[in-house]
Amino acid sequence: QVQLVESGGGLVQPGGSLRLSCAASGSIFSINAMGWYRQAPGKQRELVATITSGGSTNYADSVKGRFTISRDNAKNTEYLQMNSLKPEDTAVYYCIADTRLRRYWGQGTQVTVSS
Repeated sequence: QVQLVESGGGLVQPGGSLRLSCAASGSIFSINAMGWYRQAPGKQRELVATITSGGSTNYADSVKGRFTISRDNAKNTEYLQMNSLKPEDTAVYYCIADTRLRRYWGQGTQVTVSS
């Protein structure tokens, strides 16, 4: 089992920045890729970014150039640095961790971009 706890969400003005963190615990040795999804009100959950255990990254087109995913394996933590935030980035952000057998989800953290 893997437990994921997100932090760092909040209210920010357009153009501002936030950094989300996701701390993993439990069977962390089994984790391969990690990443972030988000879900805005009335919309489907969508992939934001992923990072493999080797550090390869992938981003949704809507966040390329603005968001950066990173991973500190020593701290069992991944991060999502979000810059130049837009109102359309408002959503609940979920951390994920993939093992060979299944995907684990965090509880989500709210990000609101509004003036």
